Amino acid sequence: MARSQPVTPPVPQQDPARPAESKDAPKPAPAKPAASQQVVPAVEVTGKRNANEDRRYSTASKIIINRDDIEQYGDTNLGEVMRRLPGVTQGGRPGRGGGIQMRGMGGGFTQILVDGERIPPGFSLEQITPEQVERIEILRAPTAETGARAIAGTINIILREALVQRHNDIRTGFQADRGKISPSISLSRNDTFATAGTYNMTLSTGRNDQLTDTRARTTYVDTISGVTELDQESFSQSHDTRNNLFLSGRLQWRLGPGEQLTIMPFITGNRARNEGRGTLTQLGGTDVPPYATSASDFDGRFNVGRIGGMLTKRINQDTRYELRGGVGRFSSNTDLVINQYSASGVRNLLQTTDSEATDRSWTTAGKLSHNLTDTVQMVGGFELEGVKRTENAVTLLNGALQLADFGSELNVSTRRTAAYLQGEWDPSPQWSSYLGVRWEGIETNSDSAGGLDNRAVRNNSRVLTPLAHGVWRFAAPQRDQIRVSLTQSYRSPGTQSLVGRPSLNTRFPVPGANTSITPDRAGNPFLKPELANGIDVAYESFLKSGGVVSVNLFSRRIRDLIRNVTSLETVSWAPVPRYVSRPQNLGRATTSGIEFDAKFQLPELIDGAIPLNIRANASVFHSTVDEVKGPNNRIDQQPRGILNLGADYRFRATPFSVGGSFALTPAYETQQTNTQLQKLSAKRVVDAYVLWTINSATKLRLSLSNVAPRDLDTTTSIFEGSQLQTTVSNGRTDMSTALRLEMRL
Repeated sequence: MARSQPVTPPVPQQDPARPAESKDAPKPAPAKPAASQQVVPAVEVTGKRNANEDRRYSTASKIIINRDDIEQYGDTNLGEVMRRLPGVTQGGRPGRGGGIQMRGMGGGFTQILVDGERIPPGFSLEQITPEQVERIEILRAPTAETGARAIAGTINIILREALVQRHNDIRTGFQADRGKISPSISLSRNDTFATAGTYNMTLSTGRNDQLTDTRARTTYVDTISGVTELDQESFSQSHDTRNNLFLSGRLQWRLGPGEQLTIMPFITGNRARNEGRGTLTQLGGTDVPPYATSASDFDGRFNVGRIGGMLTKRINQDTRYELRGGVGRFSSNTDLVINQYSASGVRNLLQTTDSEATDRSWTTAGKLSHNLTDTVQMVGGFELEGVKRTENAVTLLNGALQLADFGSELNVSTRRTAAYLQGEWDPSPQWSSYLGVRWEGIETNSDSAGGLDNRAVRNNSRVLTPLAHGVWRFAAPQRDQIRVSLTQSYRSPGTQSLVGRPSLNTRFPVPGANTSITPDRAGNPFLKPELANGIDVAYESFLKSGGVVSVNLFSRRIRDLIRNVTSLETVSWAPVPRYVSRPQNLGRATTSGIEFDAKFQLPELIDGAIPLNIRANASVFHSTVDEVKGPNNRIDQQPRGILNLGADYRFRATPFSVGGSFALTPAYETQQTNTQLQKLSAKRVVDAYVLWTINSATKLRLSLSNVAPRDLDTTTSIFEGSQLQTTVSNGRTDMSTALRLEMRL
């Protein structure tokens, strides 16, 4: 719900549409006889609702994925779990992961939170194991409290919560992919301490070992004469190994009815190595290839540490406040060595890059909630956040220092301030409404040290976002409802988009020229935030035995759309002009779509059917970018649609369960600029699992991921005058097998 405090279970006689109180909820103590003159202490009754009930009674549209769904396929990282969720797509080739996106909108349109906080820079969701997650919340429209930097939507990952029950969970297993074995183990302990304290600590560690093959062919063709001026084929194979350690916890002290103190530590460490080997073959044209063979070696260490706290207190029965705060640190240390050799074995390029980056951050927030009446609640709050980043990078090309004008050190500071006010009104059991407004300002400052180009860069963005949500629930006994949301949201430019140092293309190194299909990359300090006005309309039907079926229509009108644009520039890092790709505010865009999702048991719809658990979601997307000529002038990385189908079945009178899922993203084209077109082939992913419940505390799970693998083909075409430059890339995919043992002690 948009409100975050516990809700007192409704009285059934007054509100038959509301869910009944949980059978496991504590009951009020029986009253003492009046003659005893004893005072009966107040007992707080809290009913625990399931995910569908939370979804139904949330004023803002919210889908909740619980632990059973998270653990179902035995996935080794959270990215694999999220690609099956309603409206969620994952970039990259199947089986290799990629960025998580909602509604197919790439480039940071999706707000991703961990325990309500934005994830730290450099942190990937694939570093989180499913064992550390309590639930996943998907919000299709923003609220004032969760933040408006969510044009596509918000994904909030709630880590494991502390429970009163005492138990230990152990999960261990391995994954096999192309003959490489990736082991993992996770330990979780849940216990109590003192009389009012509970805690949960989860420790996960593992090793990922993968081979990745990529083949590409690049051609330059004069469209007037038909002459092929360049024809090259490249092949590369990388061997990635990654050792990771992840620790998360939650310590809770109950201070009184509705009052609590929570401490949340969060630590992750990652060591990555990559060995790449490649070849470049000249098939046609007159140009001499820059190299015949190449070798690269990468070594990186990444560490994230964060500790947060939250205090919830009551001022009186109708008023409560919440204070949150935390500090964090992110650090990375990477070394990259690239060698290129001629056909005769002579090394003609040696490039080394040593870089270090450190982020130090702090956050503080406060929230005040007050019940004006039994049906009206007001919530107001503030948020403050500060991040200081220091980067040191030295790049040598054949012994010569690169980017000397920019210096070796870059200092960036970001300050974010936000304030919000929201109100919820429930005039009847059938109606709920929400109005909110949020103001947010972000200031970014940067400067470089030790270089000639040490100009300070400053960027300020301030956005005021009004928000409104409404729900109409059909009169009992029907369980259907209609939702409407009118919102304004935005996306602020990332730090790297504003002040990132140039990244030089190594295929055509300086001091020579490069091509438009192989540009250098740099930031743009003059970017403005993207703003979007949106509407969501949903119809939801909650089935009697716990299933749900919904259809959602959405539309967003975006202005100041940000997109990377490549142009020929006179640059300070080369004596000749070079092609540089920079993010720019391109203009206006519109995206819309229809989303369907369902979760139910087959007998709910077909009498006498076998008890299959069905999960399905499908989406159709459409978008246009006004400043780019059509057709296919779509928002970057947005497909035309996605489809996910899943089912599982437990054999009666046996300890075995089976399940599977099918995911489809059809092939699509994107006209990125008036001269650049990208095509992606269809992605089809089939997963399956078999679960053996040995006893109530022990399970063994066999999972197959990306059954019947299908390679991913990507085609990029650029018109440069009368020349058509085309690169067709083939990314190999493979099936992986995982075996996991789960025990509760």
